[in-house]
Amino acid sequence: MQWCSWVGNSPVKPMKLSFISLGWRRLTQYLLPLLFVMSFVTVLVAGSPNPGMTQQPRQEIRGVWLTNNDFDTLRHRAKVQDAMSQLRRLNFNTVYPVVWNSGYVMYPSAVARRTNIQPFVYKGAEGHDIIADVINQAHRQGLLAIPWFEFGFMTPQTSELAMEHPEWLTQKRDGTQTSISAAGEVAWLNPFHPQVQKFISDLVMEIVTQYDADGIQFDDHMSLPREFGYDKYTINLYMQETGNSAPGNPEAPDWVRWRADKITAFMLELHQAVKARRPNVIFSVSPNYYDFAYKFQLQDWLNWVRFGIVDELVMQVYRNDLGSFTSKLTRPEILETQQVIPTAIGIMAGLRNRPVPMQQIQSQVRASRERGLGTAFFYYESLWDEGPEAVAERQSGFQSLFPSAALRARVQ
Repeated sequence: MQWCSWVGNSPVKPMKLSFISLGWRRLTQYLLPLLFVMSFVTVLVAGSPNPGMTQQPRQEIRGVWLTNNDFDTLRHRAKVQDAMSQLRRLNFNTVYPVVWNSGYVMYPSAVARRTNIQPFVYKGAEGHDIIADVINQAHRQGLLAIPWFEFGFMTPQTSELAMEHPEWLTQKRDGTQTSISAAGEVAWLNPFHPQVQKFISDLVMEIVTQYDADGIQFDDHMSLPREFGYDKYTINLYMQETGNSAPGNPEAPDWVRWRADKITAFMLELHQAVKARRPNVIFSVSPNYYDFAYKFQLQDWLNWVRFGIVDELVMQVYRNDLGSFTSKLTRPEILETQQVIPTAIGIMAGLRNRPVPMQQIQSQVRASRERGLGTAFFYYESLWDEGPEAVAERQSGFQSLFPSAALRARVQ
């Protein structure tokens, strides 16, 4: 089945779609009408033949992630108030507070309790709900607050989730269940397992329902390293749907495509559920650049954009070299994406053991903005509290980058 998506009046290359698992009946009843409607609406809106019509300017993303590294800030209401006030003064407009990390939630969760995961660090110093406080304080300053599912399908092997539900984990061909990531040695929940999908979906719907959030964000861990997928459940499913045994080579194109399509099908269903509950919330994705995301992480985010399930994209480009950084900004998938949704670049502002000089941050922000791209920084406390320069100097540097406000419209 060949689909031709349109961006404005310009056709892009046909995309092969092989959601075998959905079955023909489900495919014709749900997915095909959905794709047709989205393609039709896109052509009507973006491809009007009237040459006098101009595309509406898109809101520039100026965001920052609030991570576990920022927990000392997050747990104190006064510090959160100061942080939001400071970000507003420096003309930021979006915060992404972490809500799912290391197999635990950062808020009181009935879903987590039902899964025998004890609540983890969700209370502030005053016994308050951290996520509710961040969202409220952000809104008071005119900032959007988009909770962030940082770990996606990734979880430490020693987490209560992994130990309570070992059948939810997938594995490599040699039977090992872990890989090395920036977070250390981790296991991976099986994104093809219906109970895993329900668990993640229930957490997402809990956030969308329980909080006045402006959106929900998934990053590069809403994926699966290509070496995984050799658990009994997945190889049996692959055999049932294709009649073939799972290839021994994890890079086999059909095997890569089948698994990537499975994750895409899950994201389509998750998007439908979120929009059914709150149609205007922002469905945000923050992946790696496309070649890496698809080939190594089975994350086909460009098709997610083409299918209309992504409302904003923040592509992570953590590079020290400006040339290497800039080369990722003009890739075809970025040029295509920024024509249809707000698109930004994730920039490394520093780590505790690796501070980033302000000059590097400024050059990368300028390179992004020159190409019509927004920016988001990893992570809050590294913006100025943990940099190599004085706090006042770094704040002045951000003020020079964003001299005027760029407020984003609140989700109602």
